[in-house]
Amino acid sequence: MQRENKPKLLNRLNRIEGQVRGIARMVDEDRYCIDIMTQLQAVRAALTKVETELMREHIDHCVASAVASGDPEEQRLKADELVTLLQRSMR
Repeated sequence: MQRENKPKLLNRLNRIEGQVRGIARMVDEDRYCIDIMTQLQAVRAALTKVETELMREHIDHCVASAVASGDPEEQRLKADELVTLLQRSMR
């Protein structure tokens, strides 16, 4: 992971953590179900953004490094990792 991106990702994750705590409070306070589900969708969208940034980071650095190395085994490993990750996300 690039050092300059780490604080941005950690900041996003901290905000998501706060959102989840807020949702727990909403459940505890018996808030309206639609309001809770709306907040859950917002958390899911925020997590998707973090996931997208991490994927971009992985491709830009880890995968690009494997391609530049010219090592077919390392290239296959990185490609297999991506395929496995994408298969898991489709479930």
